[in-house]
Amino acid sequence: MGTAAETGTDRTDDARVVVLVAGGPEGPRPRVHPSDQPLLLADDLAAVRGDGCFETLLVVGGRPAKPERHLARLARSAATLGLTGPSPEQWLAGIDLAARRWGPDSEAMLRLVLSRGPERGGRETAYITVAPVSGVALRARADGIAVTALGRGYASDVAASAPWLLLGSKTLSYAANMAALRHAAAAGFDDVIYLSSDGEVLEGPRSTVVIARGGELVSPPAEVGILEGTTLAAMAEIAGNEGVSVRRERLLLTDLLAADAVWLLSSVTLCARVRRVDDVTLSTGDPGIDVVGMVDRAVGRA
Repeated sequence: MGTAAETGTDRTDDARVVVLVAGGPEGPRPRVHPSDQPLLLADDLAAVRGDGCFETLLVVGGRPAKPERHLARLARSAATLGLTGPSPEQWLAGIDLAARRWGPDSEAMLRLVLSRGPERGGRETAYITVAPVSGVALRARADGIAVTALGRGYASDVAASAPWLLLGSKTLSYAANMAALRHAAAAGFDDVIYLSSDGEVLEGPRSTVVIARGGELVSPPAEVGILEGTTLAAMAEIAGNEGVSVRRERLLLTDLLAADAVWLLSSVTLCARVRRVDDVTLSTGDPGIDVVGMVDRAVGRA
């Protein structure tokens, strides 16, 4: 029988849970790390270069939502970066410990982080954090959002011609995304939709764009240089079972403005309806497709 820190039966810090995940087949079991104690070395490349990758998923009723999808995407990001990381089994053990430590009483955001490790060399750094879902995310779910369309500075074909830009990977180098969100907030917007330099709709800094049009759902394809959305993929399975078509198609800003509805999908906010793009108010009518309900079912909330 393990200690409370090993079994996850006693959470004393309501704000955050931290779990260390060992790498390599001979590593020890995951263990809880005090959330108020240092974790990274001063020269860890996650901190000094943003050199690593991460995933974020929702915990509902003490259970992680679709962890296998996130681990598959984390593995793809890690491979692109030349990282190995813990095995899926080690990550799953850490996720289970972290979710049990959090408990079933409230939804939470669980983040998996893989860093290249100390600059001096040595083992990669792998850990998990769990924190409450923010009030901002809850309001976006309930009330919808106003977004601004910002140029990303890349053409829609750059991912294929310049793979070192890592556009399809979820890396720790998020400073530009956070700067875009601050720029939007300063102008009175809740979020951002990126456009390519040749005018195509890409994604949000933390989300996937989906529109309803003519009784079907449409989202930009991965080849335009965007991250494959795990929430979109999970929702598309539900949609297929319910006879709703989900297509991947290149979109322009005019497609968003003319759509029956527009949403940003993400792992924690889940589904935020876009009410306004810059100074254009979008349709607020019923698109005839229950996207919110399908997303909730996809992540185990319904």
